[in-house]
Amino acid sequence: MKAERNNSIGVFDSGVGGLTVVRALMEGLPFEDIIYFGDTARVPYGVKSVETIRRYATQITKFLLQQEVKALIVACNTMSAVAYEVIEGLSPVPLLGVVDAGARGAVAVTNNKRVGIIGTPATINSSTYVTAIKRYDPEIEIFSKACPLFVPLAEEGWLDHEVTRLTAQEYLKPVVERNIDTLVLGCTHYPLLKPVLQDVLGTDIRLVDSAQAIREQAHELLGEHNLLNQQPRTPEYRFYVTDLPLRFKEIGERFLGRALTNVKVLRW
Repeated sequence: MKAERNNSIGVFDSGVGGLTVVRALMEGLPFEDIIYFGDTARVPYGVKSVETIRRYATQITKFLLQQEVKALIVACNTMSAVAYEVIEGLSPVPLLGVVDAGARGAVAVTNNKRVGIIGTPATINSSTYVTAIKRYDPEIEIFSKACPLFVPLAEEGWLDHEVTRLTAQEYLKPVVERNIDTLVLGCTHYPLLKPVLQDVLGTDIRLVDSAQAIREQAHELLGEHNLLNQQPRTPEYRFYVTDLPLRFKEIGERFLGRALTNVKVLRW
């Protein structure tokens, strides 16, 4: 399979969270077609076994490759954490994952080399972020915290709700006490909560948003492979889900900040 410049970028996630990555790509790569796959029938991935997540990731990767994508972006932190090597082994096209993007972002901005990571239980328990950050700078001290309630709060639209604020205070307190100066948002839902998280953390702690980081890396990667669309054109966006397209559309429009059309249900 040979990637062509006019092929789509394939982005996939366990559900709707990866649309924060799609939004960043739409803004930073405005002439690129995008195919998004959200496994809404089997979400959440964060509490499933490694074997199950790898099996799901294999199915989705094969589907997107059949759509003749020119690059793959693993927008799900959980899949990127525990199934990246499996996906890499299947993919003949350039591949990016949010874990590496977030790790590189954290290394670039920390000054005191004390970094916090928040994510789903599966992402945190995998220690993949720790490994990725240490690969770039072994001297960085890392403090991790699973924050499973942030996903349902984001999907409910409680982005500046008192319950969200209290939950953030409870989750972040033990990490902040470690004197971190950088916090990695290790789940694609979490960027929606950035205002309340930043307010709870204060201005001295910088947030690393993997969606923004991966946009910059995607631009660089496509350029390196001569696959970047730079001529003005109207892009095509296609969305595939495995269940509840109306719910996906409702939440997705909140994530994208625009109308969401061309949503198809794929039954497996």
